[in-house]
Amino acid sequence: MSRARRAIDDPADPADPTSLQSPEDPHAEEQTRPMNVTAPRFTGQVAVVTGAASGIGAATARRLAAEGASVVLADIAAGPGEAVAAGIREQGGAAAFVTADVSSPPDWERIADRARAYGAVGVLVSNAYTVEVLPAHAMTLASWERQLAVNLTGAFLGVKALLPDLREHGGAVVLTSSVHAHKGIPGHPAYAASKGALLSLCGQLAVEYGPEVRVNAVLPGPILTAAWDRVPQEDRDRSVAETAARRFGRPEEAAAAIAFLAAPEASYITGSSLVVDGGWSVVKASA
Repeated sequence: MSRARRAIDDPADPADPTSLQSPEDPHAEEQTRPMNVTAPRFTGQVAVVTGAASGIGAATARRLAAEGASVVLADIAAGPGEAVAAGIREQGGAAAFVTADVSSPPDWERIADRARAYGAVGVLVSNAYTVEVLPAHAMTLASWERQLAVNLTGAFLGVKALLPDLREHGGAVVLTSSVHAHKGIPGHPAYAASKGALLSLCGQLAVEYGPEVRVNAVLPGPILTAAWDRVPQEDRDRSVAETAARRFGRPEEAAAAIAFLAAPEASYITGSSLVVDGGWSVVKASA
């Protein structure tokens, strides 16, 4: 596999130091594609979404806001994040953006304070990530630690910061893991380790804090975001061919799965993981 393919799900560009938690150039269609929302499920709730400046995070923030939630978006990409929040407000939703690094406890204090201006937090979507594509022997310790800090520790810190609200109000947490948690793809040792660890954390948190809080995970596969613009067409075609759906997923499709897990319909689902990959995980080219 060529290095240009990046992570299979929704990667940032590791060559760009400003894209540690989400790509900075979301496709225009991600901002304008209509969502099929039937009845509001989050009216009166407050939601926090990290890695929300683009991709799956931005689509999730829009989805929750469209269903009635007041949403606080957090990301290190200030310009795109502010634009997503402004777009939600223009559509009549309630949204605020906080520039934050999810691996920083003080930044989580700021996120929590901003969210509580709307009310107690009932939904946390931990979606922020970073990835550097290198084999283990070529990866620096600093890179390894940074990826685990954002991808894994960021989820831990978010739950820790918002747990009082979540417990009091029967809240829901959704962690964005990845198909990398189950499948080995060259060049992703820290990314895969962190995404696999999120699944273990998901189960542990569900046990620790149930029945008051439900905790689940989504595992996206090849979701088409701006990060794929940098990937050669040959590799894009190969990824599509390796799905049963024979196409890329859309950020809105991942967001729909996240919204379901956070919604009352999923009230008996906790400690579980939902794969959103168009069948990528099950397609095999040989016996």
